[in-house]
Amino acid sequence: MLATMQHFVAPDSRAADGFLLRSYEPDDGPALCRSANTTYEHLKTFMPWAKPEQTEEESIQLVRQFRARWLLSEDFVIGIWSPDNTELWGGCGYHLREGGLEVKNAEIGMWIHADQAGKGLGTAVLKELIAWGFSEWPWLRLTWRCDTVNVASIRVAEKVGMTCEGTLRDHTETPAGKRRDTVCYAILRS
Repeated sequence: MLATMQHFVAPDSRAADGFLLRSYEPDDGPALCRSANTTYEHLKTFMPWAKPEQTEEESIQLVRQFRARWLLSEDFVIGIWSPDNTELWGGCGYHLREGGLEVKNAEIGMWIHADQAGKGLGTAVLKELIAWGFSEWPWLRLTWRCDTVNVASIRVAEKVGMTCEGTLRDHTETPAGKRRDTVCYAILRS
């Protein structure tokens, strides 16, 4: 029987070598707007939420929703910030897509701004999320899913030692409206 875990007081931030991971705050909307809009071309293939012109008002609403869901322990969306906390370099998070907190599983999602892509940031962030997730969070299992044609995302999962558990064929729709296969990786606390 699963132990009941209805609420978790999540740590708000973690400083790493070369970047800062932290929950979004209500005044982060303009930074999210700038980052999402300037990297849209880079994101549009794999990120269904990306759109060509996200308004500042939409971004403000999004970060407020992120913060509310964080405080309610419903979802944990995290910004990837420059070490001085002035530039948003991407986003990630621990998403409860396999059940509530009591399951102690989270799916890690991530996007990296085009200016930071190809420099090892994604790998460094995923390593840090795994270390943080298994030390200060309740996670027993962390997963990573991506389109089978997203070679960079697959490489990141493999570089950090995640195990490929299989492929979900014709699993979901891409932003372009085509069906895609999804490859699934996982790592266990044990």
